[in-house]
Amino acid sequence: MKMVQLLNAIENLRSAGKSRTSDAALGAMEVTEVFYRAQAVTPAGLFVAVKGFAADGHEFIGQAVQRGAAAVVCEHSTGAKAPEIVVSDSRKALAQLGAEFFGHPSRRMTIVGITGTSGKTTTCYLIESILRAAGLKVGVIGTVNYRYNDQVFDNPVTTPESLDLQRILAQMQAAGVTHVAMEISSHALDLSRVHACDVDVAVFTNLSQDHLDFHHDMEQYWQSKRTLFTRYLPASVGKVALRAVINSDDQRGRELSGQLNLPRLTTGQTGPADIQALSAQCGLEGIEALIRTPKGDLKIHSALVGHHNLENILNAVGVALALDLGTQAIQAGIQHLGNVPGRLERVVDPGGRRFVYVDYAHKPDALEKVLSALRTLTQQRIICVFGCGGDRDRSKRSLMGAIAARFSDLVVVTSDNPRTERPEQIITQIVEGVRQQGLRFYMPSALPDDYTGKGYVVEADRRKAIALGIRAASPGDTILIAGKGHEPYQIIGKEKFPFDDRIEAGKALETLNR
Repeated sequence: MKMVQLLNAIENLRSAGKSRTSDAALGAMEVTEVFYRAQAVTPAGLFVAVKGFAADGHEFIGQAVQRGAAAVVCEHSTGAKAPEIVVSDSRKALAQLGAEFFGHPSRRMTIVGITGTSGKTTTCYLIESILRAAGLKVGVIGTVNYRYNDQVFDNPVTTPESLDLQRILAQMQAAGVTHVAMEISSHALDLSRVHACDVDVAVFTNLSQDHLDFHHDMEQYWQSKRTLFTRYLPASVGKVALRAVINSDDQRGRELSGQLNLPRLTTGQTGPADIQALSAQCGLEGIEALIRTPKGDLKIHSALVGHHNLENILNAVGVALALDLGTQAIQAGIQHLGNVPGRLERVVDPGGRRFVYVDYAHKPDALEKVLSALRTLTQQRIICVFGCGGDRDRSKRSLMGAIAARFSDLVVVTSDNPRTERPEQIITQIVEGVRQQGLRFYMPSALPDDYTGKGYVVEADRRKAIALGIRAASPGDTILIAGKGHEPYQIIGKEKFPFDDRIEAGKALETLNR
């Protein structure tokens, strides 16, 4: 691509008079690729220096030039031995350059963006299933992976960096994908990863405490989430009439709905809404519900478990209606989705006597929703095995300990991606919340098979903790292993080690049934 085309794409961000090379000379260059990692630069590439969490791309401009960068986009001149294009915001420049380089793929597909604290992944899976039932070619970008046309790829972050996002969208569009369901994190909104990406329908699921290590307080976190609706959505032309789907059972959702000028649909279980659950039966076998919609009442059957998943179903129905899909496709899509990886995912007990679930719940609200759902569905005890991640929001640890203690009969406190923190330090902070609920402490080796009352144990080794929780269960008990869900690794220090809660639970059940 000619540089002149890329220069035009970032004209609104350029700082006048800062480049040492004339636009005429720059514009004549041919750019083979755009990069934001200096170590990946190839000859005739354009390098964009972006400030990251651990490093500043401006410090690696020299490396990019040595590797053959034709020019550099930066926020301040560094005296590099290559033409410099100085901009006011290199993150936005990266997004606009990526969109231009890959031909603005979001304009040629229908993009559904889902944001909120909990429920994004499950809502994405539901939307994908409904769209497929309607005969459409679907792509998904989310926490578990990104996928299209039966191809599945690892996704290291919920919403990819802007350049990577545009590349993925272009690949999907070239493969014939017409609709994309995409999880949009608060980090992605703050860091302009979805800048220059047209979003046709946006979904708000809910808001509760999370990522305060990044956003500092709940108000900043909320302001980040709402920008999808107040900044990004209005900036997109949009290919459908209804632009937003908002959970009005959530206080922030009601606030957002009252402030938004774009056409929208509201969803809810407890109050008035455009899409409302009139009746619902939730059990360990799934959900049956009657849903009132502007297109008439819908009877739905789902294998998903819990009222929080009914919330996700209502939001997915809202998206389907915004896209003007038929009721048969909606019903079929919901019924066809058997489970979502790591979201109350059942690990089958060969002996058929224990109910074991693995869930990604790693924040207070998510853990409370999952445990409260299981509490209403089980007649026996609940055993909860969980920990909290290191180098993340410390304030949620005691809160999660208290929640686990309130809803569980036995809490097994363990490690969960400790990263560079000592697991014992994290566990101590969790236990503070557990103790507030008055639970009895047991040593792992002294936990009786027939323990009575509510108690807790501490086992820092997650593999041993899972085995301990399952071994302590009696027939009919429910075991929740929370925090990691679909993740097939543990992060200890700065290294990832293979570890999958589902596999470990399966091994523990096999051992128990020998």
